[in-house]
Amino acid sequence: MFKHFKVRSQPLILAIILFIVGGTGIFFFSGNGITNFKGSNFTSIGLLISALVMYSSIPVIATMFQSETVLSVTLLFPSIVAIAVFVYGFIAWSARVSFSAWKGLMPDFTWVGLKQYYNLFHNDPRFMIDLRNTLIFTVGFIVGCLVIGLGLAILLDQKLKGEALFRGIFLLPMSISFIASGVVWSWLMNPATGSRTTGINLIFKSLGLNSFISLWHTSPQPWGMVFTIIPAVWQLAGYTMALYMGGIRSISDDLREAARVDGANEFEIYRYIILPMLQPVTLSAVIILAHMSLKIFDLIVALGRGDIRLDVPGIYMWTTTFAANNYAQGAAIGILMLVSVAVLVIPYLVQNMRSETEI
Repeated sequence: MFKHFKVRSQPLILAIILFIVGGTGIFFFSGNGITNFKGSNFTSIGLLISALVMYSSIPVIATMFQSETVLSVTLLFPSIVAIAVFVYGFIAWSARVSFSAWKGLMPDFTWVGLKQYYNLFHNDPRFMIDLRNTLIFTVGFIVGCLVIGLGLAILLDQKLKGEALFRGIFLLPMSISFIASGVVWSWLMNPATGSRTTGINLIFKSLGLNSFISLWHTSPQPWGMVFTIIPAVWQLAGYTMALYMGGIRSISDDLREAARVDGANEFEIYRYIILPMLQPVTLSAVIILAHMSLKIFDLIVALGRGDIRLDVPGIYMWTTTFAANNYAQGAAIGILMLVSVAVLVIPYLVQNMRSETEI
């Protein structure tokens, strides 16, 4: 009996030791111990390590219950708390601020209801420009990525030599950040003309195609916003191609062979067999691309460089909150962006959950 008790007590003893060590570390590094390290990076690292050591005693105790459920919940508990606080908690806080009159450095939580939202839609012409620009960018971005991505996927599906090389080349732009590609494309689409012509305009000038020389994103609206779609499509068309490639390769070759036996040519096979079966892939691609376009920020910053004609809600939220110190209105813009993304994503997730349940 004593031997059995000793084995069972080992997790408890280990948990007590971890708890004491972690607690002592927190006491020490918080400045209440024998040494005061307040204000240094060493303090933050020490507190973090001590907290992790102290928390590690909890899953050790959970092993005593010999329950996978208890152990799983214990291990997931920090992530659950972090998501609850830093995601949903901050969303709730932003929503509360959007219903206040907070403007300036000093917090002002006076309840004003939907006043901030009303002002955005009725008294703010800049926000109307943002909505128009977002609509133009979203439609062009989605259509461009779908058409080019599908076209590239169909070309690669022809069993070309060097398929892996071309697939890597088409996917390469996806690995580049929007801010980096935006800077490069701002050089390529330099609107300067005359003796200072550079970038793509210089290529047109060298080829004698002066009629193609353009002001690019500095063109009058809506063409200025249309040209910002080019670098975005260049960067994400390869990703869309990968989605379509996965869908095409998942279709059984037996279906194609059966269609060929019935006399269908390659165009008819893609038109009546493959494309209809790619509808779920298209829906997924639309959802992913749409939510990226609705919260676009860094690409427009790199291209527009403060040009109000290329303004989008993400940039307006940033400048309103941190430049104008209008926290209530900035929070309202952020909540509207969140709602617009949720309108797309939540129904898609619900549909996927129902499909998995039925399966």
